[in-house]
This record gives sequence, structure tokens and C-alpha cells, in this order.
Amino acid sequence: MKRDDTRLYGAVAAAVVLAGAGGFALSTMINRPDAPAEEAHGEEGEHAEGGGSEVKLTPQQASAAGIAVVTVSQGGAGDLRLTGRVEAAPSGRAAVASPVSGAIVRVLVAPGTNVGAGAGLAVIRSAEGAAVRAESIAAGAEAEAARAALAREERLFKAGVTARQDFEAARAAAARASAEAVAARAKVAASGGPGASGETVVRSPIPGVVTALQVAPGGFVSQGGAVAEVANPGQVEVVFNAPAEAAAKLRVGAPLRVIGPDGSEANAVIVGIAPLAQGATGAAVVRARPSDGRLTPGAAVSAAIATETGGYPTVPAEAVQTVAGRSVVFIAEGDGFRAQPVTPGRSGAGYTQIVEGLKGGERIAGRGAFVLKAELSKGEAEHED
Repeated sequence: MKRDDTRLYGAVAAAVVLAGAGGFALSTMINRPDAPAEEAHGEEGEHAEGGGSEVKLTPQQASAAGIAVVTVSQGGAGDLRLTGRVEAAPSGRAAVASPVSGAIVRVLVAPGTNVGAGAGLAVIRSAEGAAVRAESIAAGAEAEAARAALAREERLFKAGVTARQDFEAARAAAARASAEAVAARAKVAASGGPGASGETVVRSPIPGVVTALQVAPGGFVSQGGAVAEVANPGQVEVVFNAPAEAAAKLRVGAPLRVIGPDGSEANAVIVGIAPLAQGATGAAVVRARPSDGRLTPGAAVSAAIATETGGYPTVPAEAVQTVAGRSVVFIAEGDGFRAQPVTPGRSGAGYTQIVEGLKGGERIAGRGAFVLKAELSKGEAEHED
């Protein structure tokens, strides 16, 4: 039965590795540090402890096999575990509205398109826009005529031909016409800079990714109507809803570790804690800003927040595997992973305390640790054969 089980583990690992890495091979070395290499395949009891079991694997191969390396949390007894989501920071998102009413002539982007600041999103043809452009042209012409009249009156006044009153009136008219031209140009700019035909290009005010598009060719949009939403993935925040008992232990400026859906980690700092609007329950919305790593807006994440010092190290529950009857975690080393025997403690919210075997701060396999277990099991099966 054991041989069948280990062969099954080996088949599972082979399928995972072939799917994720295009068929690369993992070489497994099972060896005790205090024994020569030729004794590495001795009796089962000689390596049942798991302390010297290693899986040779490069970081590239590990990533391709779906193995995520995480850092062991220190002082886990006082850690809070929260779940949340990644959102674009307020300064990193924009809801783009139409500056004029009109028909949608063309849509220049699709959801998921990367755009720069000022990039066109859609083209609108608007009679209102054409009228605004015409008014601006007329105002500019009037301002030019008023300036010419002022120059003529100034020459006549200096020659003593006209009275000062006529000169002052011409100067006031020129100032008024110039102000009207400036206002007309500002109105054109506020209308998106329509051309003589009334076509206006709606542009993104920030760089980022188009996350939503509310218009389609042939449709109609009113002035102020939604056209698109753009978010900058480089400016994100993580938002958590914390229950009252957790919110009471948090403070602005406290560090936390964010764990993505793929097991990747990012450090962040709490930047805001606000009570939930629904009643005086004590629950709060917690906002944190990542200081490293890359998080995708909309992704579901979890966080570990240290609220006390001391306590046992904690690891993701899936990092703890059973090999040869012993609980182990796989510590990342330069050329692969080493199975380290541990004594697990309490588990909850997807994490497990480690009572013995880790000090905290080690880099271990989190998501995908079962692949390493399967590789060790496959090695044992080949040895028994």
C-alpha cells in the first residue's frame, strides 16, 4: 500500500511539474548530512526523520511548478489574520466623463488596455462642441479687431486728432474683447477641444489600465455621462474589514504582510482606520499601502498583522506536509528545498503555529509545497523498487 501511495504522489507531482514548467525534470536527492552519499538510500528508518531530505530545484523551476516561497512569520501568537481586497488608491483612479453631449463615433480602447496620460478613449461628434468652437473663433476675431481699433485710436490721440475719451473707450473695448476670447478658449478646452466638425476626443487624465468602458460606437452620451474608468496598477491600497476585537488592536503606521492569491508576499503599512458606517459595532475599514511587491487591483488577499511580541512562528497551513509520518516544512536553499521536521501547534484562518523546528524569518515553500512532498515520495518509491 505504501508503494502504491508513493507512486501516486509521484504521478501527481509529475503532472503538476510538466504542466507548469513545460516538462522540466526535478532531480531529488535524499541524503543525511552525517552519512556518506552511498548510504543515502539505506533503510526507510534512516531517513524517516526527514531532516536531511532535499529536493534539487532552481528558483525558476520552483516558480514554474507553482511553488511560492514565503517568509515564516515571527511572533505569530499575537498576529491578526484579515482578509481583504486590492483597490486602486484614490490618486490612482479616474472616472472619465464626457465633456459634451453627442454621438459616439469611435471607441479607441477596450477594457484591459494600458493607456498613458492624455491618451484618447473615445471620439464624440457633438453639435454643441461645433458651436463652442465657432464661438471661440468669432471671439478671437473680435478681439483682433478691437486691438487694431485701439492701435488706430492711440495713433490719432497722440497726433491730437481724437479726444482722450475716444481713446479710453477703444482701450476698454479691446480689453473686453480680449477677455471674451480667453473665456471662449477656456470653454473649448473644457469641452475637450472639439474641432470645427464638432468631433471631440475624450482623453484619460492619468496613466493606467482601462478597467471599465460604458460607451459603444453609435451610442449617445450626455454631458457629464460616464465614458470609462482608468486605474493605475502602480498606485494601489489594500482594504480590510476588521471586526471590533481586531480593530481595537490596530494603529496607523503599523506594518503588515500582505499575501496574494498566488502566495506571493508584499510588505505594507496601515495608513487609515475608519469605523464602519453601519452602527456603533466597533468594526472598522482598514487601509494599507504596499511598500514593495506588486498587487493587482481587484485581487483577494490576506494579511498578517503582528499585535504582540513573542509567541510561536506561523506558516501557511498548506506549507506543513507529512513525509514518512513526520510533519515537515520545506526550507528554501540555494539549490533547492530541504525538508525540516517541525511540531505544529494550533491552526486557524489558513495558518498554523510551529511549536518546534523553526525560529521565524526562514524562507519556506508555501503554496505548492505538496509538489515537493510528492517528489520526496517519488524518490522513496524508486528506492523501494
